[in-house]
Formats: sequence, structure tokens, C-alpha cells
Amino acid sequence: MDYKKNTSNFAVVNEAINSYVTNLNTASIFNFNKENNSFSDFFDNKMLVIQVIKKGLPYKIFNAIKKIIPFTEDEWANYLNISKKSLQRYSNDKNHLFKPIHTEKIIELAEVTNFGKDVFDSTEQFYLWLNTPLFVFNNLKPSELLQDSYGKELVMEELNRIEHGIFG
Repeated sequence: MDYKKNTSNFAVVNEAINSYVTNLNTASIFNFNKENNSFSDFFDNKMLVIQVIKKGLPYKIFNAIKKIIPFTEDEWANYLNISKKSLQRYSNDKNHLFKPIHTEKIIELAEVTNFGKDVFDSTEQFYLWLNTPLFVFNNLKPSELLQDSYGKELVMEELNRIEHGIFG
């Protein structure tokens, strides 16, 4: 994966999510404004994340997120528990909003990716780690654990340990 392209993709996601949440009526309540916040700031603002989940994520933002996360169309369909055909149909509807349950999963996967790229200082290194079987996960790949919120938390906890230099 081209690192410069990936960095610009993160900028596109950052801009898209900032624009979306700034336009939510509740964004000002949660002290989020486009000029002063990054994509990471969005994840830190749990009340705003909850509002986005309730409202639903537009396909346009999902598409931008898809470009920064190395999952195939089949993997996305599996993670979201919807058919690949439905994902393709959504891509043709410029006004499609994902249901809250799907929005929450998309945001969780984006949060893991955002944290992972910060921990590894390289998107390529994070993606390699994500797809490598690890002893700590009973030789499962971290990407295999992202199907549910418990697995996502295990992955986030391991990333946190790595960030602090604690290798188990």
C-alpha cells in the first residue's frame, strides 16, 4: 500500500467526518468544530460518537473509511453482517445512511485503524500486524477478532500494551 496515498486517505476521512458531525445539530453541544479537531478527537468525544451512531453514517463517509482500512468487500460484508450485494446497492444510493448497528461497527473498525496507525507509526506495519497470527490471541489474526465488540476490545488492549512497550 502506498503510504502517501494512505495518508491523504486519512485526510479525506478526517474532512468527511468533521464536515458530517459539524452539521449535526448536536455537534455544538459536544464542543466539536471543524477547524480545531482531528479524526482522533472524534473518537475521544464519546457523546458525539453516540450521536453519530444514532443518526447513522452516510455511505460517502463509509467509502472514505473503506479506503484507509485494508478489508475486502467480502470482509466488510462479514464485519457488518450484511450481504455484499447490499453494500453494492448502498454504493449507488448517494443518500444512504447506515443503520445504527452498522454505523457502530464501521466506527469501531475506523477507531482500531486510527489507533493502530498511531501505535505503529506506519500504516503498513499496522496492517502487517493486523494480519499476523499472534500467540496472545491463540494464533488468531487480530483482524479475525474484529467481528464483535469483545474482540475489538482485546485488539485495542493489545495495541495499548504495544504502545506502552509491554509485550506479552
